[in-house]
Amino acid sequence: MADGMGTGVEDAATAGGRKRAGRAELSPEKVLAKAIEVIDSDGLEAFSMRHLAKGLGVTPMALYWHYPKRHDLVRAVVAEVLAGVVPATATHWEEWLRDYMHRFRAAITRHPNVAPLIGGQLISNVSGNLDMIEALLTRLQEAGVPDHKMVQAYNSVIGGMVGFVSQEFALVPSSSDDGWDGRMKEVIGGIDAERHPHLHAMRSRMENRSFILRWENGATRPMDDSFDTFTEVMIAGIRALTV
Repeated sequence: MADGMGTGVEDAATAGGRKRAGRAELSPEKVLAKAIEVIDSDGLEAFSMRHLAKGLGVTPMALYWHYPKRHDLVRAVVAEVLAGVVPATATHWEEWLRDYMHRFRAAITRHPNVAPLIGGQLISNVSGNLDMIEALLTRLQEAGVPDHKMVQAYNSVIGGMVGFVSQEFALVPSSSDDGWDGRMKEVIGGIDAERHPHLHAMRSRMENRSFILRWENGATRPMDDSFDTFTEVMIAGIRALTV
C-alpha cells in the first residue's frame, strides 16, 4: 500500500488509541481543577460536561470515568472551594464563629461564580463536611446552647451565613443585557417620596449597596460592613439562646 494511505481499521485503531490515551491522561484532580477554572472564568452558564471536555481536549465520555454524574462533579467543586474554611485553632466560641463565617465568605469571594451552587440545590449538601458540622455543634455547645435548641441554632448559622453570601454573590445578568444597570438606576430614581418615604430618604445610601437595590454583586461591590454586622448579630443571637 502506498505511503500516506491507511486502512479504515488502522484509522479506527489510531482514533481509539487517542481516546484511551486521553482518558488515561485524565485524573479526578485534573477534571476538578478544570471545572473550577471554567466556572471562575466563564460562569455557571458555560459549565457543562461537553464544554469542560472540550477544554480538556477529550470526549465528554472520558469525564464520566471519573465523575459518573454531573452532580458528582458539582459536589466535588463545592467541597474543593470550601476546603479549609473550618478554623483549626482552639479559641473562644465567639472568636471561632466569627472566624468561621469570614473564612466561608472569603472562600466564595475567591470563586464568586460558585455561590449559586452553595445551598442552591440539595445535591450540593452531600459534599457537606462532617468535620465542619461536628466543629460547629461543639462550639454551639460551648456557648451554652441547650440540646433542645441546638438544631435551631445550627440551622440559623448555616442558613444565615449561606443565605447572605449566596445573595451577595448572586448571578448578575449576562453581558449581553447591557441595559441592566440603567434600568435599576431608573427604578431607584423613580421611588415615590409619598408612597415610600423611608426608602426615598435612604435611597442614596442604599443604591448598589443593598440587597434588591443593586446592579452589581459582591465580586465588584463587596458588602464587607454589612457582613461584619450580620456576623455580630448572629453571635448575639446565639448568646440569646443560652439565656
